[in-house]
Amino acid sequence: MKIVVLVGSPNKNGSTNLLVNEFKRGALECGHQVNLIDTTRVAIRPCLGCVACGYNGPCIQKDDMESIKCQILDADMLVFATPLYYYGMSAQLKTVIDRFCAFNGTLQGKHIKSALIAVAWNNDDWTFDALESHYKTLVRYLNLIDCGMILGKGCGTPSMTACSTYVQKAYELGKSL
Repeated sequence: MKIVVLVGSPNKNGSTNLLVNEFKRGALECGHQVNLIDTTRVAIRPCLGCVACGYNGPCIQKDDMESIKCQILDADMLVFATPLYYYGMSAQLKTVIDRFCAFNGTLQGKHIKSALIAVAWNNDDWTFDALESHYKTLVRYLNLIDCGMILGKGCGTPSMTACSTYVQKAYELGKSL
């Protein structure tokens, strides 16, 4: 299976990437291909809302999104990975998702698998409510097949995350595919 992970953390050595790497290790051990796309280091402009694409492309903006689109449409699974910023995903990841507008129709017709990997400093029982709701809405709207969520509460630093159960859970999610 071809897996694309959209990584929305600007901290390459942070908790999000720790879990992403464990997910990747598990998936690779099962023979899957895993491509990480660092959404914080690509040249992508926000969606203009012009709908010149007609929701099925092409987008009038010429930037790195075309390459990302091709990788997503070639994949069997799409993983969203993000630190929790003000109870939502990072702006970098959200910018990429907003640009799905130009290929919604094609993506909706693929019925690919998906997962969410997220980390947060705090560990209140409501910490991930908004992000979880947003992810479930994306799954429903894009006709994705949800394969699970790793919602790492209390993962404010890599050392906190390394001592948590979420590292193993991320690995097991990758291994279970």
